[in-house]
Amino acid sequence: MTTCRFPQYLGAPLQVLWLESDDLCLFFTFLTLAMIFGGMFWILMILVPWIYGRIKKQYSKGLLVHMLFMIGFARLQGYPLFFEKEFFE
Repeated sequence: MTTCRFPQYLGAPLQVLWLESDDLCLFFTFLTLAMIFGGMFWILMILVPWIYGRIKKQYSKGLLVHMLFMIGFARLQGYPLFFEKEFFE
């Protein structure tokens, strides 16, 4: 008989310190830019995830993916596009 551990909160997102996974993506993106270009990106490395985190609290889950979808950079798998009037499940 094997035992498995389940997390206490199954719906909780991955979190490192105070940053969730989408905040970490922004942090590491600006960290990479700061290491390459320097300058203002060192400040933006902290400022952008902090501002995004404050904005994210006002909206439901998946804000970054939906923002990228509306801009045209990401696709939502398994969902119809917003201009489709009829679809079958």
